[in-house]
Amino acid sequence: MSTLTLAARDSSTMLRRNLLHARRYPSLTLNLLLTPIMLLLLFVYIFGDTLGAGLGGGRAEYIAYLVPGLLLMTIGSTVIGTAVSVSTDMSEGIIARFRTMAIHRGSVLVGHVIGSVIQSVASVVLVGLVGVAIGFRSTDATVVEWLAAFGLLALFALALTWIAVGMGLVSPTAEAASNNAMPLILLPLLSSAFVPVDAMPGWFQPIAEYQPFTPAIETLRGLLLGTGIGHNGWLAVAWCVGLAVLGYFWATAKFNKDPR
Repeated sequence: MSTLTLAARDSSTMLRRNLLHARRYPSLTLNLLLTPIMLLLLFVYIFGDTLGAGLGGGRAEYIAYLVPGLLLMTIGSTVIGTAVSVSTDMSEGIIARFRTMAIHRGSVLVGHVIGSVIQSVASVVLVGLVGVAIGFRSTDATVVEWLAAFGLLALFALALTWIAVGMGLVSPTAEAASNNAMPLILLPLLSSAFVPVDAMPGWFQPIAEYQPFTPAIETLRGLLLGTGIGHNGWLAVAWCVGLAVLGYFWATAKFNKDPR
C-alpha cells in the first residue's frame, strides 16, 4: 500500500480508538458539557429579562442573542477533554508503545483531532437542542446560511482542537493539561457571547474585540439570525486558519521531539 493509504488506515484505527474511549468513559465530556448548558439556563432564566431589555426586547430576544455564543463556548469546553486525553496518552506510556509499532507516526494525532471535532460537533448539537427547547429559533436563516454556520463551527472546532492537542503535549499530567486549556473556556466569557462589545467599559472593549471568539460569535449570530456580519466573517475564518496552522505545527513539532 502507498504511504497515503497506510496513513489513512492507521488514522482510522486511532479515530476508532478515541471514539471508543469517549463512549466507554463519557464522564469527562459530560462534565465539560455542563458548563455551557448551566450558563445557558442561568443567563436565560435568571438574567434574561434584564439583559434582554438592554437589547431592546425581552427574554426571547436575549435567547436569540445568547445561543450562538454558547455554541462556540461549547467547542472551547469540549476540546479541554482532548488536551487531557492527549496528556494522559503521553504520560501513561501508550504513545511510547505506538512508536515501536509499524504505524504511521502522525496517525496518533490525527485520530485525536478528528475524534475531538466529531465530539465537539455532537456537543454543539446537544446544546443547540437545549437552546431550541427553551425558545431559540432561527427562522430567518437560509439553507446556505445554515450550511455556512455548520462549516464555521466545524472549522472553529478543528482550530481549537489542534491548539488543545499542543497544550496536552506540553503538559506533564492530565491535571496540568486541564489547567493549561482553561483559556479556551474563559475567553468566551470575555467576548461578545453574553453582552455586546459596545455595552462594555471602554478599557475592556479591546480585550473582547481582539480575540478569536468575538468575530466567530458575531459571524455565527449573523448567519443564524439573518443579520449583518460585516468584516467579522473573514476575521473569523482568518482566526480559525491561523490557530489551526499554529496548533498543527506546534503539536507535530512537540510530538516528534518528545521522547515520552
